[in-house]
Amino acid sequence: MKITDLLNENAIQLNGIASSKEEVINKMVDLMMNNGNITDKENYKYVVMKREEEGTTGIGEGIAIPHGKADSVSKPGLSAMVVPDGVEFNALDGQPVKLLFLIAAPNTKDNIHLDVLSRLSTLLMDTEFRKALLNAKTPKEFLTCIDRAENVKLNENKKSSAGYEILAITACPTGIAHTYMAAEALEKMGEELGHKVKVETHGQSGVKNKFTKEEIKNAKAVIIAADTKIDLSRFDGKKIVKAKVADGINKPKELIEHVLSPNAKVYHSSGGSKQEDDDVKEGIGTQIYKHLMNGVTHMLPFVVGGGILTAIAFLLDNYEINPANFGMNTPIAAFFKTVGGAAFDVMLYILAAYIAMSIADRPGLAVGFVGGILAVKGTTFASLSDSSITLVSSGFLGALIAGFVGGYIVVFLKKICSYLPKSIEGIKTILLYPVFGILLMGTFMLLINPYVGAINTAINNYLATMQTANKIILGALLGGMMAVDLGGPVNKAAYAFGTGMLASGNFEIMAAVMAGGMVPPLAIAFLATAFPRKIPKKDKQAAYVNYIMGLSFISEGAIPFASADPIRTIPSFIVGSAVSGALSMAFNCTLRAPHGGIFVLPTIGHPLRYVIAIAVGAIVAALIMAKLKKNLKEYEKA
Repeated sequence: MKITDLLNENAIQLNGIASSKEEVINKMVDLMMNNGNITDKENYKYVVMKREEEGTTGIGEGIAIPHGKADSVSKPGLSAMVVPDGVEFNALDGQPVKLLFLIAAPNTKDNIHLDVLSRLSTLLMDTEFRKALLNAKTPKEFLTCIDRAENVKLNENKKSSAGYEILAITACPTGIAHTYMAAEALEKMGEELGHKVKVETHGQSGVKNKFTKEEIKNAKAVIIAADTKIDLSRFDGKKIVKAKVADGINKPKELIEHVLSPNAKVYHSSGGSKQEDDDVKEGIGTQIYKHLMNGVTHMLPFVVGGGILTAIAFLLDNYEINPANFGMNTPIAAFFKTVGGAAFDVMLYILAAYIAMSIADRPGLAVGFVGGILAVKGTTFASLSDSSITLVSSGFLGALIAGFVGGYIVVFLKKICSYLPKSIEGIKTILLYPVFGILLMGTFMLLINPYVGAINTAINNYLATMQTANKIILGALLGGMMAVDLGGPVNKAAYAFGTGMLASGNFEIMAAVMAGGMVPPLAIAFLATAFPRKIPKKDKQAAYVNYIMGLSFISEGAIPFASADPIRTIPSFIVGSAVSGALSMAFNCTLRAPHGGIFVLPTIGHPLRYVIAIAVGAIVAALIMAKLKKNLKEYEKA
């Protein structure tokens, strides 16, 4: 059913005048009544106003689409009104409304009003279309504008029915919340704008909703909303726009409009035209962050699995049997400690390997892996000839350096080998890159290990002997960083530091980091519980779900609320998270696993104090938000 099938000239009023939302809705209900769509004016008006109490239908840009589904509606219909001087409608953008459509739907299962609402919203996104309606001289001209626009849109949809117009890939470093939130935002915005969008998610559980060759062939453009390395080779010849995963969540409309515009550049993989990967190149800082996060993403399963199993070993062991062998005193404890330790021991190798692979693709993997091993062992040239020299591990810092240097060593080798005859192309990857790459990597690591090992030891010694006041400051800093961007670069920097310190045996820092990350969603949930008038009714259920998100250490649950009101929420989150991080440090809480939230509580050192630290931070953040936020007007009518 088309929009023009539901609207006729008798239900359109141009040059309308109204002083309030209730008055303009009342006039539009009269138009609907005159058109024979409703049998009980007062009942229908009550339904429409009841819907307005749940949340305004003033969608911004001077538009409102009130609607009601009721038994008093005899047949689906539309009425429309243009108010040149505007009317206050409590619209989302705070601006007066000049163009209104009222939708009437029978109380049946087909939800026809939602279908009409969706198509109307899509058409009204076009600025020129809105102007044409506002400037229409007669109801007939008004209808003609709608009919013309709807026919154009239907033809566009038919043309794109063979496949998806836009393909998108979303990926975040942890592959948990941001990945799927960005996917949902892009799909919904694509639907609103009338563009078919398919999103392939690269999450912790692998690649989901993978594109077919046919879908890639038919697509006009590709959006990459990712904070990790994505292979673009299959998109040769397609327009590509690259962005952070946070932009996929917060700026889906801008990304879709940009990728379809003439400004979007066509990507050509190596071997295509001269225009290669430079077309979609990012800044140095963004590249370094992505390479680092690629390593952290692949390292996480080893840290989480190994850390939790090792923590269980200490939980099950008997300290009094042999304090020096704690964790291995009983067979069951020794089992968990051995298995967990096997995973934990290789985490820095994995970090270095996948940083290098992010930089140089598959040839970088072996080079980075070997660099990570040498960094952890602390091997030096002096130790090769003198076995009495004590090796000092370069630890997390050494593995980071090995990953980046290993990747760029392979990039350097690729550049040199590009001058070799094409006849030996096949032996580059299998012979030249690994042999010379590992050789150069080994030489470099044995040269720097004495110095990096000394720096790593000095850092660990400082952290181990840190006074209480300094520990509290560090805990507050790391906890606050976890709340700055809720899964963004600052959050991930604090998290990466915490996981790095796990490898060095510093478990207090990881505890402070996780406490800080749990606070924002818990603060939102507590605010909705203790101060319900501060949260919109339509968002109340999502706010309560943040109890689960927060207890599970998924900071991203607070993102929608932070995006809606960043000035009041983010500073509150930062203060609350800083308080939790500081208290965790002051209480000497320890955490051997980098994730798990409340589910790893039995393995946390001083668990009751840890719960108190998190609860206090969440309450502080919620109280600050309660003070900064005003009670919402929608509750005044209750």
